[in-house]
Amino acid sequence: MSESNITPAIAFRAVTKSYPTPAGPFTALDDVTLDVARGELVAVVGPSGSGKSTLLGLVAGIDRPTHGSVHVGETTVHTLPERTMAAWRGRTVGIVFQFFQLLPTLTVVENVMLPMDFCDTWPGRERRARAESLLARLSVADQAHKLPATLSGGQQQRVAIARALANAPAVVIADEPTGNLDSRTAQSILALFAELAHDGQTILMATHDAGARRIADRTIGIADGRIVEAEEVVHV
Repeated sequence: MSESNITPAIAFRAVTKSYPTPAGPFTALDDVTLDVARGELVAVVGPSGSGKSTLLGLVAGIDRPTHGSVHVGETTVHTLPERTMAAWRGRTVGIVFQFFQLLPTLTVVENVMLPMDFCDTWPGRERRARAESLLARLSVADQAHKLPATLSGGQQQRVAIARALANAPAVVIADEPTGNLDSRTAQSILALFAELAHDGQTILMATHDAGARRIADRTIGIADGRIVEAEEVVHV
C-alpha cells in the first residue's frame, strides 16, 4: 500500500489545548490522539463546552495546540506560518458553520465563487460555471442570483456547503451544521453529508444531532476535553 493511501486525512497526536482565564488555564482538549481516514465521515458528539469546536478549529488552523501535533494529510498544520495559513486553509479545508456565514451583500453564486477568488484555484472564466455546478449538485441552482436573506435556512446551509466545496478541499469540517434547522431540513443536510463522504470527501462534523450517528461511518464522543466512548456522552 502506498504512503498516500495510509496517511490519515486528519491526525491528532497527544494534543492538548489550554486557554488562559482569570481563574487560571482552562483545558479545552486534553491529550487527544485521533485519526480520521480519507473519505470517512466522522460525527463528534458531546455536550456544549466539551471541546468539539476546539477540535475543529485546530484542524482548520484557526487555533494552534498548546502541546502535541495536528496533521492534515502530509501537512503539520500548527507549524505553518501565519502568512501562509489562510491560503493553505482555503485550498485544503472547507468549513461549514451553524449560522451559514454567507455575505449578505453578495448573491448566492458570488458567495460560492468567493473562495475561488481568494485562493485563485480556478481560472477566472471558469469560476462562475463551477459555482453554478455546485449549486445544482446541492439543489439550489435556481437561487443562484438571489441574496442570501431571501433563502430559507435549509437553502442557505446548502449554499454554505457549496461554498465549502468550491476549492475541492481534501477535508470538510462542519460545526453544528444542523443546529439552526428544523428536523426535516436537518435530515436532508445529514443525507447530503453522507453522499459527499461516499463521493470521497473526508468530513469531520461536530454535532448534537442524534441523526448524525445513523449516517456517520464512526461516532466519537468528547467529554471534558477527552475522547470517550460515544455512549458515555451526556448531552446538555
